[in-house]
Amino acid sequence: MSYTTSDIQAWLRRCTERMIAAAPELNELDGRLGDGDLGATLEKCAGLMRDALAVPSAMPSDVFKGCAIACTRASGSSFGTLMAVAFMTLTKSTEGKSTLDPSDVAPLLGQIIEALMARGRSKPGDKSMLDSIETIRLAAAATTDRESLHRQSLSAALQAVEDFRNRPNLIGRARMFGEKSIGLDDPGMVAVARILGAPRT
Repeated sequence: MSYTTSDIQAWLRRCTERMIAAAPELNELDGRLGDGDLGATLEKCAGLMRDALAVPSAMPSDVFKGCAIACTRASGSSFGTLMAVAFMTLTKSTEGKSTLDPSDVAPLLGQIIEALMARGRSKPGDKSMLDSIETIRLAAAATTDRESLHRQSLSAALQAVEDFRNRPNLIGRARMFGEKSIGLDDPGMVAVARILGAPRT
């Protein structure tokens, strides 16, 4: 069963609600390894995205473009910039498509990963949101079932956080903490899980 433009808008609206709810936790986590503004940035992104999502859109690419512009306007943390890059990548990759299939998700995530690597100069294994997206991509590639796609993606996001917890951060401001970052969850990876719907434990 395909995702319509309305389906995508509804899902992204739920994501914005989760971003706002997770803001205090993400600020706290980011304060241990960064500037402490990740949650505030996502909260601002969420507010601007909700405004964009309230505008009727004919195609999925229109939805993604509105979100890209919203995240660009939010500025702040580098995470917001990377979200803008991800949405703009989706805009270009889905142009002309009226619906998206579950089987489209993994290839689209692969294109996002390439774009983020080019923009952020990060790579898989650095302990960043990129590792979460790659883990989700692998999970998405293993299913074409819409009902299980979100469940498996969420499980993959949580697994990525757990798998990288005891590794050092190798990219961004967090890399300056070196060995001290071992045992700490990467804020960006946690943000991905929260956006998908993982509750704080």
